[in-house]
Amino acid sequence: MTKPLVIQTEDLDAEPAAWLAERCELVRCGQDEPEFGSLLARASGLVVRTYTLVTPELLASAPDLRVVARAGVGVDNIDLESCWARGIVVLSTPGANTRAVVEYVFAAIFDALRPRVYLHEALDQSRWNATRKSLEAPRQLADCTLGIWGMGRIGSQVARAAAALDMPVVYHDLREIDAALRFGAEPLDRDAMLARADIVTVHIDGRKTNYRVVDAGAFGSMKPDVVFINSSRGVVVDPVACAEFCVDHPEATAILDVHDPEPVAETSPLLEIANVHLSPHIAGGTRAAKLEMSWVVRDVWRVLSGEAPEHPVLPGTV
Repeated sequence: MTKPLVIQTEDLDAEPAAWLAERCELVRCGQDEPEFGSLLARASGLVVRTYTLVTPELLASAPDLRVVARAGVGVDNIDLESCWARGIVVLSTPGANTRAVVEYVFAAIFDALRPRVYLHEALDQSRWNATRKSLEAPRQLADCTLGIWGMGRIGSQVARAAAALDMPVVYHDLREIDAALRFGAEPLDRDAMLARADIVTVHIDGRKTNYRVVDAGAFGSMKPDVVFINSSRGVVVDPVACAEFCVDHPEATAILDVHDPEPVAETSPLLEIANVHLSPHIAGGTRAAKLEMSWVVRDVWRVLSGEAPEHPVLPGTV
């Protein structure tokens, strides 16, 4: 029998890719490569990550497509309605990078609150004392209220970790969260949460209603020395509002891991601001997380074999 063709448009871990290649005709081909169109015309499956856009136009050129798999969590780059209308199964890997993102959030918090240097030379007593004094942290985590904007899979685990560090936690979410899943966090409306929090971390999705939702009004509700962290979606933060807030409030810190667009454009208003720190979309970038995300190929094979997948993206769930 002819093996079904699956196109892999972005990087996958070698082991899952080899596993799928034993069962399918797996071809690595980016969306912008010349042969992509001819491959798409006969493809049964498509495995993407962050930067491949699955649009109605793409789907119209894929008459045999049965499954689109996102090796990751967010599916903002996939036109879900168009896929569902054509009976194409959409897959993702929920929870695959939760631990990695939680670790990133707390690494960012420690970077902001605990200044430190590492010594590579001996210091005399005077420099030793001066260095110790200059690195004295003004705040401990237990003295800071953490505000979580979005109490989903990742936000709730951030709350859990914060509770273990004796941090007071408040959150804002559109949904009612069961008390057992809050880990002691207190629900508040958006502005009340922002006003109380010493540290704000954003964990919301990229749906249209969240576009630039962290706007000038939201920043205006934050404390002048807030630590603001976004590791969710670049589109949710208004970069001009963030830049203006940080320029006007030099005691604040913004740590942004996700951007719109990516890579960060030379014209971004966030560049060259001393208290704005940009990282290149690495919050989920651990070896374990990337391996787990790549194992979406198991569900791809289930769909192509006529079996029910474990992690389909269904209407009403995003």
